[in-house]
Amino acid sequence: MNEYVVHICTQQAWQAAQAEGTYRPESLTTEGFIHLSRPEQALGTANRFFAGQRDLVLLWIPVEKLTAPLKWEAADGDVFPHLYGALPVAAVAAVTAFPPDADG
Repeated sequence: MNEYVVHICTQQAWQAAQAEGTYRPESLTTEGFIHLSRPEQALGTANRFFAGQRDLVLLWIPVEKLTAPLKWEAADGDVFPHLYGALPVAAVAAVTAFPPDADG
């Protein structure tokens, strides 16, 4: 059974990553890691940080495909996965639209 982590980003950011072959969001430079979530955390993350955005996609990433260190760290009363390096586009198994619902 595959264990997945997910990442929320804009369609534009994902398209740029596909052109480059790697995904490097600003947080990789400013914080040293890429914020990820367990699938069941994605809705809460979206509501907190991306409310109202309509151009979002959800990247589905099998943990075994990650080449950079993955650390599970406490934040906001929960434990979240953080990727300490760039995300190769080839590691992403699926990309799904992630539109807001009626509540945002």
